[in-house]
Amino acid sequence: MDHISKLVELGIAYAAISMPVFIFWVILYYTTKMEKDKYAAMVEISKNLEDPSDIEDLLENFKEKKKPMDYRRNGVITMFIGLGLFVFGLVQVEFLIGVGLLVICIGFGSLVAGYIYPNAGSEIDKAVAKYEEK
Repeated sequence: MDHISKLVELGIAYAAISMPVFIFWVILYYTTKMEKDKYAAMVEISKNLEDPSDIEDLLENFKEKKKPMDYRRNGVITMFIGLGLFVFGLVQVEFLIGVGLLVICIGFGSLVAGYIYPNAGSEIDKAVAKYEEK
């Protein structure tokens, strides 16, 4: 019986160590599969198109558009995560108090950065207009 429990313990250890590798492989596999399917669909659609401008429009539609980072939103989310860690540290684990305060400060810095560095086009236009008025 003791031999079986040691094998189970060893199997659990190997499973715990190999789980991150397995998760990474699954993510990589499905990301690659999705990209292949996207390009295969693009090739099939382009075979049926005859106008080169339509093909260019198709390529533009398949490009991923990056959205600008909203520092204000990220800052508020990070501050509340830090607040949660801080409160949890007050209730349960004392070392989380410092960790919570650190995360709150990071969130506050991101929030301030969101107001200092505007990311939307309209905010940048307003900032330029205010500067030109002076």
